[in-house]
Amino acid sequence: QVRLVESGGGLVQPGVSLRLSCAASGFTFSSFSRSTMSWYRQPSGKERELVANITSGGDSTNYADVVKGRFTISRENAKKMVYLQMNRLKPEDTAVYYCKAVANWGRVTWGQGTQVTVSS
Repeated sequence: QVRLVESGGGLVQPGVSLRLSCAASGFTFSSFSRSTMSWYRQPSGKERELVANITSGGDSTNYADVVKGRFTISRENAKKMVYLQMNRLKPEDTAVYYCKAVANWGRVTWGQGTQVTVSS
């Protein structure tokens, strides 16, 4: 059974950095390395939104305008890991952050989410 587990969330003050991790299990190296990986977030009471995604080879990334220049998505296929480095955090970044995998044949897998709260 394929599974994604996010970690690294927490309560932080504005301006600091956090690094989220997403660990994939049950994926073969091939299936993971060929998956497009994404980070989404869902603020309380709002819809889930795309934060960033990265292609299978890691050669192309895409970011929501509100995080461009502050967040960086990366992946280590050999470890079946995806990361989201979040710098200069703002209160409006507060949300549950989810990892998502889309296999090249279409299978979609979501993680359970990790809470990030930015507050002074």
